[in-house]
Amino acid sequence: MFGVPAEFAAPWAQVPLHAPAPVAEAVREDRLVWVGSQEEMARSYPRTAVALPYPLALAAAPITDARRWGSLLLMWPATRPARMSGRERGHITSHCRRLARLLEETVASGGPPSRGEGPRVVLLEASHRPASPAQAASDFAERLPGGSCALDLEGRITYVSSGGCELLGRHPDGLLGTLPWQSLPWLDDPSYEDRYRAAVISREPVSFTACRPPDRWLDFHLYPDASGISVRIVPTGAQPPPSPAPRHVPSTAGPARAGRLYQLMHLAAALTEAVGVEDVIDLIADQVMPAFGAQGLVVSVADSGRLRIMGHRGYAAEVIERLDGLPLTTTFTPAGRTLATGIPSFFADPEEMRRIYPEAPMVSGKQAWAFLPLIISGRPVGCCVLSYERPRAFSAEERAVMSSLAGLIAQALDRARLYDTKHQLAHGLQQALLPHTLPPVPGLDVAARYLPATRGMDIGGDFYDVIRLGDTAAAAVIGDVQGHNVAAAALMGQVRTGVHAHATLGTPPDIVLSGTNRLLTDLDPGLFTSCLYAHLDFERGTLSVASAGHPPPLLRRPEGRTAPMEVTPGPLLGIDPDAVYPVTDIPLTPGLLLAFYTDGLVETPGTDIDESVARLAAYLDRADDRDLGLFIDALLRQVRPAQDRTDDIAFLLLRTRGAGS
Repeated sequence: MFGVPAEFAAPWAQVPLHAPAPVAEAVREDRLVWVGSQEEMARSYPRTAVALPYPLALAAAPITDARRWGSLLLMWPATRPARMSGRERGHITSHCRRLARLLEETVASGGPPSRGEGPRVVLLEASHRPASPAQAASDFAERLPGGSCALDLEGRITYVSSGGCELLGRHPDGLLGTLPWQSLPWLDDPSYEDRYRAAVISREPVSFTACRPPDRWLDFHLYPDASGISVRIVPTGAQPPPSPAPRHVPSTAGPARAGRLYQLMHLAAALTEAVGVEDVIDLIADQVMPAFGAQGLVVSVADSGRLRIMGHRGYAAEVIERLDGLPLTTTFTPAGRTLATGIPSFFADPEEMRRIYPEAPMVSGKQAWAFLPLIISGRPVGCCVLSYERPRAFSAEERAVMSSLAGLIAQALDRARLYDTKHQLAHGLQQALLPHTLPPVPGLDVAARYLPATRGMDIGGDFYDVIRLGDTAAAAVIGDVQGHNVAAAALMGQVRTGVHAHATLGTPPDIVLSGTNRLLTDLDPGLFTSCLYAHLDFERGTLSVASAGHPPPLLRRPEGRTAPMEVTPGPLLGIDPDAVYPVTDIPLTPGLLLAFYTDGLVETPGTDIDESVARLAAYLDRADDRDLGLFIDALLRQVRPAQDRTDDIAFLLLRTRGAGS
């Protein structure tokens, strides 16, 4: 690090490669990421913007050669242009490649570079020379005529004038070399430290007002540059300013530093993005544990009178087995008391733990613990345990931050459990409504897949079915109920049941759709349904198809190319009780391949549907279909990648066998 204190990097001491942050994206996508303004940061990387709420520009570039080493992060004050030139990009990229080669040479000559205890700060060359009040005053005079105080980039006072001492009410010996919020208790407020941080990062002037007890108001004007900050202190006057900075109210927990607060905000923003319980546990392990230097994690929730462990890190399986399922009133560990009282417990060493819970240290083997209650709506519902492999004292500040973070974890975990419950319910409902297996049909190879939308509840109204009609006939059906929610899934079950009931009577395709249509118009569900029904008669060698507003199947003959079957569609089901559904007949020859699909496979915003159908047909032309299961999986990966599906997909493949198969 260069140009900022090491504590500025606290929220990013460890960044998962999948994190939505510029440094992670640069490594993940192997490209330079440029953010030209705070507005662009908030738009593209909201989590980073929360932890770095200053006007600035930054570039993150991958350090990559034979292997991925990491990322270089460069920051500029907001005064630089918002656009990066091609020449600048080239310089940064070439220097990153050179740095990667140097790292490779280091590995070849003596092993990988050590990470060390934490970020290393590279000081300015001038900072290596002994600092004197005269030199500091000279630097200050260059920045601000007639100034009263100077700070270095670490925030320490390097110069203070006699007038400044008089206004601050302290002797120079009590100020030089100290942080203002340490030597002046009335400046010990995170908002004042935040103003200093804003000046360091943005390199722009910053002002604030503070009250020196009992009632003397002072204006502070900060003028930063690359070597430090000049501060002008001016009396506000006898009357307090119209909008004074908030007075600091001391608390028993002690004041929280701005660095800790922004770290907490960063973690809070990350927790809001976690979806399921597994996501929450992974985020705590990846970011919360490193933030507090923990080596162990256990997250438990109350369930049926017992503490059930939802996730853990840093513990052996036998230890988790011993701790899982403890009664809510357990006295074996502090978890029971933490859950009953809602008060966090901290143990700095095994002896402190052993005095109250004699067996607990022997089970876990850890040396220090923080037991944090997970409180939802004022009610403790679980416990988060951070543990350490060495004895550790917990400061009042750290305890306050941990306790605040536990509340955020509780809310995220509660949302995640609700999401998982809904997801499991939706998945179970969908699986119950779709056929578990397709029946074997003599002379026919069959494969089918259902893919839910990637947005929403993983449930939808698309369906498919294959119905065996004796030894010489079969029926295939595919349909799409409007929407992808519980109502659509419920109606899908009714449509599928109606089609199945009519089909088993051996009725023709038009009668099957007409009967199902009358059923839906009587139910009046308020949702429309498309449906395609095909009757395969192996004895007569005919294929009969009727459509209720559904895309026609793709037909691939053994001797020809794939093309949509010409089918005259009728209206959607559930609109007109007297609707008629024309039937199209074609010969059912050996080796014929039929592809039934719903529109989620071929409809993409901004893309012509005919072009999508043509691409699907081209893939069917050239693909290897010896194994229909492997064939359909490869087709779905090629035609419709899984990253972002706004609609669910049903896909059914049928292939007639030859006489000797």
